Formats: sequence, structure tokens, C-alpha cells
Amino acid sequence: MGFRKDFLWGGATAANQCEGGYNEGGRGLANVDVVPIGPDRFPVITGQMKMFDFDDQHFYPAKVAIDMYHRYKEDIALFAEMGFKVYRLSIAWSRIFPKGDELEPNEEGLQYYEDLFKECQKYGIEPLVTITHFDCPMHLIKEYGAWRNRKLVEFYERLCTVIFNRYKGLVKYWLTFNEINMILHAPFMGAGLYFEEDDNQEQVKYQAAHHELVASAIATKIAHEVDPENKVGCMLAAGAYYPYTCKPEDVWESRKSDRENYFFIDVQARGKYPNYVLKELERKGVKIEMQPGDEELLQAHTVDFVSFSYYSTRVATSDKLEETQGNIFASVKNPYLKASEWGWQIDPLGLRTTMNDIYDRYQKPLFIVENGLGAVDTPDENGYVEDDYRIDYLAKHIQAMKDAVEIDGVDLLGYTTWGCIDLVSAGTGEMKKRYGFIYVDRDNEGNGTLKRTKKKSFDWYKKVIASNGEDLSNE
Repeated sequence: MGFRKDFLWGGATAANQCEGGYNEGGRGLANVDVVPIGPDRFPVITGQMKMFDFDDQHFYPAKVAIDMYHRYKEDIALFAEMGFKVYRLSIAWSRIFPKGDELEPNEEGLQYYEDLFKECQKYGIEPLVTITHFDCPMHLIKEYGAWRNRKLVEFYERLCTVIFNRYKGLVKYWLTFNEINMILHAPFMGAGLYFEEDDNQEQVKYQAAHHELVASAIATKIAHEVDPENKVGCMLAAGAYYPYTCKPEDVWESRKSDRENYFFIDVQARGKYPNYVLKELERKGVKIEMQPGDEELLQAHTVDFVSFSYYSTRVATSDKLEETQGNIFASVKNPYLKASEWGWQIDPLGLRTTMNDIYDRYQKPLFIVENGLGAVDTPDENGYVEDDYRIDYLAKHIQAMKDAVEIDGVDLLGYTTWGCIDLVSAGTGEMKKRYGFIYVDRDNEGNGTLKRTKKKSFDWYKKVIASNGEDLSNE
């Protein structure tokens, strides 16, 4: 049986990690622009260290990234050569509304994305557009406190109204917020949140999350009103939690960790706050301020499909044990799994487990919108990379995905590998942590020609797509 005939194969990027052109085309400054590479990156993305502008002591990789702003035609042609049916990308909010609170959008930014979407459609590639992917205009952070302020719902609604109308007929697949649960783990990157000393951080994060959930429901409502063909999804940083042992306390810890992760999607896909969340917030002393009509909005405008990123499973225990290195998510090391160079533990079967967990929970179509291996690639003298390790990783994950569809009956719309072209890592800001089928000549310090070169995995993925996932061999 295999994958459906209209299965959407493709790849994924994000504006802040690939576009560059941070001060071109009328674009305003965004949170991700001022996040540096190096030891200060983590304190900044978690909202513990204030960095609202550039300084001379740091390097800011998002300023240029891989310069897709100027090179998108070349890149989309390469995606088309691989046979992409879908290309996931994000809109930079500050290209459309440079400050975020203007009444009128920036026409130059609107035209840029219109041209980009038309370029995709020229090759028969469906754009899958993330409305905000770790992206908030700096003006909204400085003037309003970002998503802690209810006003951002209004500004986001204006953004959605503009883009849904402008791109009607060009885009029909939308995601409201990238990895919405990251607001709890990397709040400045995820939602532009920075904490003052006297802040109750839990209160701020959950109130901001409520504003995002309301904004997501409003976006879903507008999308369906503007064009009934529109399909709107939520997006979760996923990965099932295993209990470290069969000790009942470990099993319970894994259940708790899973539920903390699923809370956002419970609201977006089911339409209300689950009882377990209300009880947890009560214990934390968090009181979410709701406005009249919020609950009705959430209930009436649930998403059409559930999308997620998957890189690894996680392990929970009631004891203190050694944790993995590479994740923003804290997790105990799984002794049965190998890890990538950045400490992400590799678990293809865990993808099948995660797919089943999510599908059983929501009974809505799924879309895997990020999956891939971040690795150091060593090109030969011609720039060619023989990345058999990446092919092996992806083949095993696609097989697990196929098992979930064929054997378990999971309804899966499509699959976009993360970083289909090398880009700046969101977690570390590095270029050397590469995911792509296309090598980009650029290093961590910003040196290089930006030349694009196909890796071995380019032709392999082309073959996978052409066979609709039947041929995963590396020959």
C-alpha cells in the first residue's frame, strides 16, 4: 500500500535561518537577528540575558544566513530538481510589518513572498507556510513586552488577514506557530519573551502561551473564511518520553512529561484546556487571564491537521541521572541509542511511536514538517559531500514513518526534512551543524562564497520521492 499517491514530499527552512537580507526591502529588526553565536546564545534565547541590538563583541549569523533572500530562485530550482511536492518556509513578520504594529503593510515585503510563492508554483511545488517561526519584530518586544501583552493578538490577526488575502490561490497549507511548546524552553526565541528580575517566569510564559493559542484560533478562523480550501495546522516539537525503567515512578514521570508537551496541541486540536493543565497551573500559582469569548474561539476554530518536528525521543525518571548534551529539552540518556555529534539520540522507531501517540490522541491527519540529522560535513576539493550517514538516518526514519502508515493506519499528509539546504542552526547558531541535501559554502564565522553544491543525499532523496518512498536503498 505505502504512502498515498498525493503524498507531499519536500523539505523545510525558516526565514531567520536562511534568508539574510535583515535590513533590505523595508524589513524591520526581529528577535532572531540579535541572537549571537557562542556561549551567550543560550542565555539570550531563554530570556535570561538581555540583547536587544547588535554589538561589536558578537557575530550574528542571521544577518546574512545563507542569503536566500537574493538566491531563492536558484534554491527553489534545486528543490524542484529533487522532485519536491511541497516546500515549507516561513514568513518574516518584520518584512510584512517592519515594526509589527503598523496599520498598513510593507508592499515590498508582500511582493517578495508573492514572487517566491509563484516561483514554487511554477515548478508545481506547494508552499507550506509557517506564519511565525521563532520570529517577533523587535519593536513589539521593546514597546509591548512581546507575547506577554494581549495587544500582540491584534497585531498577529492583522498580519494573518493581510497574508491570507494577498496569497489566496498561491498558498493553501499554513502553520500558525512553529514549535509552539518552545515558549516554555526557549522563550525569547520562541515568543520574544525577556524576563525582568521580579517576573514570575511561569506566569509570564503561560499567559503568553494563552495569547498565542487565541491568536492561532483567530488565524484558523480567518484562513477558513478567506478561502475554504485553506488547511491550517499547529506545530509541536515532538518526541515521545520513555520511562527510564519500569519503576512506577519513572512511568509516571514519562506520562507527566508527555502531557506537558501535548498541552498546547490539546488546546489547538481539541479546542479547550485539559483538566490536567488547569490543575498543574493551579499548583504553580499561575492564573491565566482570559477575555470573554476566548474559550468559545478556541473551541470553534481547531486546526485541520497536526504537524510536528521529530529528531529524538526523550527519557524521564524520578531519579537524578546523566542527561543528554544536545537538546534544549532536558532528557536522561538512553543507554540503548547512539547519539549525533550534538548529543541528539537517534531513534527511528521512536518516530513511529510518536506518530501513533499523536494520531491516537487527536485523530487528525499528521504532517511531519521537520526531521533530519545535524552533522559536520567534509566536502572534497570540488565541494562534494558523501553523506552516507545522513542517507542512513533518513532512510531508517522514512521506513519507520511508512510502518506507521502501512501497519498502524496513521493518516500522514506529508514529510519535509529539516534544513533541505544547509542553514544556520536555531539551537547553536552554527553553520557547521549541517542538515541539507545541498552544501552551502559558509562557516560559523561568516566566511565562504555561499556557493551551492549537491551532496550525495541529493540524488538519493530525488530517488525516494520519485518512487513515493518505495526505494530507500543507497546504491
